[in-house]
Amino acid sequence: MVLNVCARLSRSIPRVLASRNVISVTRPLAAGSRWTHLRCLQHTRVIRYEGGLLRHFSSLSKPSIDVSYEQLKKLLVARSGVVIDVREPWELREYGNIPGSINVPLAQVNGSLQLSPEEFKEKYGGDMPSPSQNIVFTCLAGVRSKTALDAAVSLGYTNVQHYPGGWKDWAERELIQTKE
Repeated sequence: MVLNVCARLSRSIPRVLASRNVISVTRPLAAGSRWTHLRCLQHTRVIRYEGGLLRHFSSLSKPSIDVSYEQLKKLLVARSGVVIDVREPWELREYGNIPGSINVPLAQVNGSLQLSPEEFKEKYGGDMPSPSQNIVFTCLAGVRSKTALDAAVSLGYTNVQHYPGGWKDWAERELIQTKE
């Protein structure tokens, strides 16, 4: 079954996903083929493509998990993860933000997760999450945060989640709590 999945994926992958781990390959491509092959090795897919590079990423990463408002509040209080808000800076100024979150605009997520921890802290003002650390992405209403989650998974981050309610849900629930 795994081989069948690999065979189907090797024909349908539209592009090589970005990866931190790039290793040179010396074997030539098969004539007329863009992809030489896709190997499944327990927890890793390996893709070789015509650029002469071998890239790998986790194929068995945890499925995306939606985080509820209550779970996000607990995570923030316990500081047991990093919350990354992927909205544009003007949106945070105009509408507000979840206290304790780090703003990394969606267009910068891929590059930011490949920075050194020092560069990340200098640019975004918070500690860079490690590939195994719990990360929760959030945005205005859950669309961009899902895209950011997918980008993080493609870079090898294994404990990623997203808050589908986003800022709209957070602000509404916080307002309700302050009235009680």
